[in-house]
Amino acid sequence: MSTRTPRRRPRRLRTLAAATLVAGIFCGTAGTGLDVAVAGAQPAATPPFTTPNTDDCPNKVSPPPPIDTSEVPAPGDPAPTPLPVPSPPIGGPKLGQCGVVLPPGVPPVPAEISATGWVIADLNSGRVLAAKDPHGRYRPASTIKTLLAIVALRSLDLTKVVTGTQEDANAEGTRVGIGPGGRYTNKQLMQALIMCSGNDAAHAIAMQLGGVDATVAKMRAEAERLHAMDTRPATPAGLDGPGMSTSPYDLATIFREAMTIPTFAELIHTEQADFPGFPADPKIPGDKDHPGFVIANDNRLLYDFDGDLGGKTGFTDDARQTFVNAAERGGRRLVITLLKADVLPIRPPEQAARLLEWAFAFPPDAYVGSLPDSSRSGSANPSVTLASPPPHDSDQPGDEDTPTHDDLPTYILAGGILVALGLVIAAWWVSGRGRRRR
Repeated sequence: MSTRTPRRRPRRLRTLAAATLVAGIFCGTAGTGLDVAVAGAQPAATPPFTTPNTDDCPNKVSPPPPIDTSEVPAPGDPAPTPLPVPSPPIGGPKLGQCGVVLPPGVPPVPAEISATGWVIADLNSGRVLAAKDPHGRYRPASTIKTLLAIVALRSLDLTKVVTGTQEDANAEGTRVGIGPGGRYTNKQLMQALIMCSGNDAAHAIAMQLGGVDATVAKMRAEAERLHAMDTRPATPAGLDGPGMSTSPYDLATIFREAMTIPTFAELIHTEQADFPGFPADPKIPGDKDHPGFVIANDNRLLYDFDGDLGGKTGFTDDARQTFVNAAERGGRRLVITLLKADVLPIRPPEQAARLLEWAFAFPPDAYVGSLPDSSRSGSANPSVTLASPPPHDSDQPGDEDTPTHDDLPTYILAGGILVALGLVIAAWWVSGRGRRRR
């Protein structure tokens, strides 16, 4: 277990977070599952919500059909064949079911859960408490970055400084803001990857692991080692690609393994961090040096849910909303995974919170199966050592005038409104309506 003296939260976070929220670049919103609502916008008419029914195992062999061309193989490349379906099911016979799997005597599943597949498991014992379509195959989106983090944290020197490239900056999807010529430690790249789902950070990390193809191969080998047999990464960052697949069960297995790494447990629990800027591009006339900025964790439950340990969001058009998160109550640590969720009737973090509250009330002997250990025995590993995150920065004395993890979203919203109001007033003045008539 690592120890660290938490650093005080930077005072400029309030203004910066508000400004970046208004600009729509708070940790990068595209492709992370973090949706920014526009004040005054009218919701579009939607059909009545129904929880997806998976009783007939529609995703037993492959994820649902894609809605775009992201999984079309490159010219000359064969289409990947479906992964074999293990028999008997990994984790126990009950986990071979495709509908809701519950231990006897527990209350009904909470209402308004839109996730097509989910798993709740005990991080300490490895027991699976409850599930829905646990081995159903889905696309992970950015939650697969937890698998990349395992590979990278066990391979890279976190103190090494690397230089950002144009290829990093051009990464598709969510970008934290790496720029050509910027200098970043590998720990800062891991912060950008885990806290903000930066695809530019994923690219910079993959380049150090031998390139995109080599990194994907290492991720696949790690999934196999963990006995995550429903999982086949196609890209390091989680963008959809040919053969991409995981399952609620596998995602819980991968996250549990990641939580044994002290640096991962620290970063997934970190609320904000300073991130470097990058120099002016001499090829762009008038370009100036780009200053550093503060990045904030895009997992809402870290701020809103009592005992939250951290989690990872994800979204692509084919994967829809995906989420993995862990929390602790009374010494008990649970992980929740959601795949192919929707933002209706409630958002995925709220769905996860409801399921966690429900499962924390289970008696100790209520479970339906187990997560595998790394020896591929298929049984729970009660001796697994989980790393503990450091305390929140707000627990430090003398920091009362900075936002805590509970009031940070309020500061962001209030600051964003003030900045937006200022922009409206400025536009009014420039238009001449605010000038004194002569």
